[in-house]
Amino acid sequence: MESLLAVQGQDFVLTASSSSAVRGITVLKPDDDKSQILNSHNLMLYCGEAGDTTNFAEYIAANISLYTLRHNLNLSPEATASFTRKQLATSLRSRKPYQVNILLAGYETNLGKPELFWLDYLATCVRVPYACQGYSSFYCLSIFDRYYKPDLTIDEAVRIMKLCFDELKKRMPIDFKGFICKVVDKDGIREINI
Repeated sequence: MESLLAVQGQDFVLTASSSSAVRGITVLKPDDDKSQILNSHNLMLYCGEAGDTTNFAEYIAANISLYTLRHNLNLSPEATASFTRKQLATSLRSRKPYQVNILLAGYETNLGKPELFWLDYLATCVRVPYACQGYSSFYCLSIFDRYYKPDLTIDEAVRIMKLCFDELKKRMPIDFKGFICKVVDKDGIREINI
């Protein structure tokens, strides 16, 4: 019952992840952060099998850090998405593939533009203006379709996220215990309250 949401604005990406870790009908942890900071301008949100998600997120973060140390260069969001997709594709061809779905939000500092990528456990990677993973996609994609525009401001994006949260509260039979929302922009990654 995990949900990931993200929307790209004119100079930022706003992300949200459900904050509860649930197994069956039991809430294991009400404040689980399903995001991993990869570098100063790349953020990965993940959902899927509990062990796979944490293991894969830490593996990607460690390899991105290693690349930065070796080459003294931060990977762009597109390069990070490409590397992550390659790791998922390699895993898919193994005996024990990772069961993890990802939203990768980043800010390309050289070009001065935000980027958002949608990746799934089959190693599909697509650049998108807005995205959902998990059960939220059943209800929130139509809201994004209706209200999204390329030059969104942060206030407009927050309003769209609130509409999504309200719809999920209305339609879903479980309580997500809230969402952890983060913004990726030219200043880096920061958490915000919605």
